Amino acid sequence: MYVPFDTLPDDARVWIYQSNRKLTDEEVTKIDEAVRNYVDIWAAHGTGLKASYQVLYNRFIILAVDQEVQAASGCSIDDSVRFIQSLEQEYQIDLLDKMNVTYRLGEHIAHKPLTEFKKMAKDRAVSGNTIVFNNLVNTVGEWREFWEVPALESWHSRFF
Repeated sequence: MYVPFDTLPDDARVWIYQSNRKLTDEEVTKIDEAVRNYVDIWAAHGTGLKASYQVLYNRFIILAVDQEVQAASGCSIDDSVRFIQSLEQEYQIDLLDKMNVTYRLGEHIAHKPLTEFKKMAKDRAVSGNTIVFNNLVNTVGEWREFWEVPALESWHSRFF
């Protein structure tokens, strides 16, 4: 059952999927509709999940579940991954590869393989002050506080 994202408590569980390319506005509109429809029926053991989502910066799909109402089970999480895989196939994008880094270059959002980002850090093309997207956050509260942070304040700090 869909709820507005901003109504979720800080301890709601979150999953972040980043696209390997910027999505067109048309793709975002279609993906937004597909994710909304999915979240409306997403369930664990036959009980609807109090869930939400956001599609941000034409690149990120963020799913979240209020675990106080009904916890996401292994099966429901697997089902959400299958849904994400279906979006990957339909839009010819990669959403599940965690070996990529997305970061800001001014107003532009860049996406690089981890190995290339490490080289950029070594070459000082990016710095510890570069804003990165920390997709390892686990809760909505962490997402609110620690998703867009300077690289030195995330797991990316090991490269500086």
